[in-house]
Amino acid sequence: MAPMTDGEPGTAPIEVRTSTRRRKSATAFWQNDTVVVVLPSWMRPPQSDAMVENLVRRVLAQRPNRHASDGDLAIRAAFLARRHLSGTLPRSIRWVSNQHHQWGSCSLASRDIRISERLRVVPPWVLDAVLVHELAHLDEPSHSRRFHELVSRYPRTEEADLFLQGFSLGLEGAPDRADNARTA
Repeated sequence: MAPMTDGEPGTAPIEVRTSTRRRKSATAFWQNDTVVVVLPSWMRPPQSDAMVENLVRRVLAQRPNRHASDGDLAIRAAFLARRHLSGTLPRSIRWVSNQHHQWGSCSLASRDIRISERLRVVPPWVLDAVLVHELAHLDEPSHSRRFHELVSRYPRTEEADLFLQGFSLGLEGAPDRADNARTA
């Protein structure tokens, strides 16, 4: 079958295949940037539709932000700025691959926000906490008491901070992807 997508921002193309070798179970996996679902050839709607929906949801949860574009980040940032802060928006916001020692950065002079590509694999509420942190810098440049009051308006800030501490420890022990690519 041809790749499908539901058109929502941040979703991946979905390709559904059938296999005569699969007798009982279905599977789903990432193939490049596409979610591939393989169903037994005997399976038909509505059972196959429900199976595809369930498997795609589970596979997308493995990489929750992987397919989020810079535009998706801007939409999410605008929502969070209105909901939790003053509504002040950055001039631009984008994913960057060269940010290895911090999760995000905010340039006050240009009002640009950069978010580390490493956050593509974290749960959405963790990414939201980082976005709120960087957006708060647009209203309060320093890490003052006022800044922390702004950031704490996002209800899962402390939980996200703990998650990121553990995530950082895990990244420190993980081999660098670039090193793996060179040795493979």
